[in-house]
Amino acid sequence: MSQQVRCPVAATLELVGDRWTLLIVRDLLRGRRRFNELRESVEGIPPAVLAARLRTLEGAGVVERRAYQDRPARYEYRLTRKGHALGVVVGALADWGQRYAEADLALVDRECGHGLSVVYHCPTCERQAPRRRVRFAGRGEHPLPSGGAGATLPG
Repeated sequence: MSQQVRCPVAATLELVGDRWTLLIVRDLLRGRRRFNELRESVEGIPPAVLAARLRTLEGAGVVERRAYQDRPARYEYRLTRKGHALGVVVGALADWGQRYAEADLALVDRECGHGLSVVYHCPTCERQAPRRRVRFAGRGEHPLPSGGAGATLPG
């Protein structure tokens, strides 16, 4: 009997592949933390959907919830290290959207103001890997990188 391969893209999409989740992560990366800030900044998200997605992200260890007011109880949401690692996913989508979709925003370097692109980086060799050298490898073929490795935004 063959063993089913668990694709990292499919596994990631199980958590963040719906219409709203990466938009929530995008806005958390932009500094929005409170429910009302997220409700206003995530284009058209119903409040019940926002609450459900935040609970899912909290359960997956992507965000943590912190109380900022006792009565009534109010919380803010912050990305964990695991959540911040999704920044490269958001960056890759922004890069693609700038090139191939009609978009009004651009991903730029804060210091120089130039546009950015996502690149692959080998943390072992400490060098960039051009796309022509990138492939998917099974667990037995090559050691898997530890958390935080993979595509990164240049900077």
